[in-house]
Amino acid sequence: MLDIEKDIRSLSDFKRHTCEFLEQIRDSGHPLVLTINGKAELVVQDAASYQKLLQRIDELEALEGISRGVADVETGRVISLQQFERKFRRKRDLPGPAR
Repeated sequence: MLDIEKDIRSLSDFKRHTCEFLEQIRDSGHPLVLTINGKAELVVQDAASYQKLLQRIDELEALEGISRGVADVETGRVISLQQFERKFRRKRDLPGPAR
């Protein structure tokens, strides 16, 4: 969770105290929001937390895809493998399967 007292700083302050802020980021696991002229412009985050965030996004996207697939099956929006293959080949102008 972002702590607005500690985790939002000016870029100038970050430049003056980079080592201290990097230690804070590593210790807390929280990103640091950097402002320029009072407006949030940058986010600095440790690599491990960023990787964890990317993994969570991948997981959520996979779950969303699974949910859409289940909804399609439940509502009958499905086709056979043979129908899919015919449409796929026709759309891409591919020859039929070798027999």
